[in-house]
Amino acid sequence: MGAAPQQPPRTPEQGDKTTMRALGEFFGHVWKGITAEPAKAPTRRVTRHEVEQETRDTPQGKVTLRRTVIEEIELPPDGAPPGKTRGTPPAP
Repeated sequence: MGAAPQQPPRTPEQGDKTTMRALGEFFGHVWKGITAEPAKAPTRRVTRHEVEQETRDTPQGKVTLRRTVIEEIELPPDGAPPGKTRGTPPAP
């Protein structure tokens, strides 16, 4: 009996990340978290928090349907120029 045939490694075009790519992304996220300054993060204010809940009977038993809507306003940190906060498009 011979050894099992080896399959060629998958390429990124096939949709899989290589191990080195995944490790690089992981350590990049960790590094970003270490070097980020939380004091410069934008302030978020919740303007509306709405929860709708409904219970329905189904053949499998009772099911709870819940919809939560949260509206927030993101204020730039003190001293930050307008349009330079994360997730906010620049002003026209």
